Amino acid sequence: MAADITESSSASVVQKLQSYVRTPKGTILAAEIVLSLIILICYASSRNGGYTAAAVCEMCFAIVFFCVFMMDLEKQFTAISWVWSDLIRAFTGTLVYLITSLVCVISGAGDGALIAGGVFGLLAGLLFAYDTYTIYLQIKSARSQTEGSGGTA
Repeated sequence: MAADITESSSASVVQKLQSYVRTPKGTILAAEIVLSLIILICYASSRNGGYTAAAVCEMCFAIVFFCVFMMDLEKQFTAISWVWSDLIRAFTGTLVYLITSLVCVISGAGDGALIAGGVFGLLAGLLFAYDTYTIYLQIKSARSQTEGSGGTA
């Protein structure tokens, strides 16, 4: 009996995962997680592994938001403004990756892993910037819908 419950709950989690990854936001978050993992591997294998903390933090934040949005937990925990938190996460990820990646690419002469991490970091910075832009459009759309419905009442 307990095995049936475990199998059905794990099957539903896998189904939620598969369906969420197919959404635009799920695809972006999954790509951010994968890129952060690649960057983490590159930074960890370089001679100067001091930039791994940035990749670890951004990957953990992306995993948390991926799980929250996948499981629809943002509807249960309404004390947190998840959209604004996601905007701040994506914006800081953009800044962190662009700054650290530029430093790595510029100062990484002779360290191929550091330069590779920097190049992937620049790509991640662009992806995080795109995520920031899509979240901004979502906030702007929600605000215009609220203003439009508020004036008719």
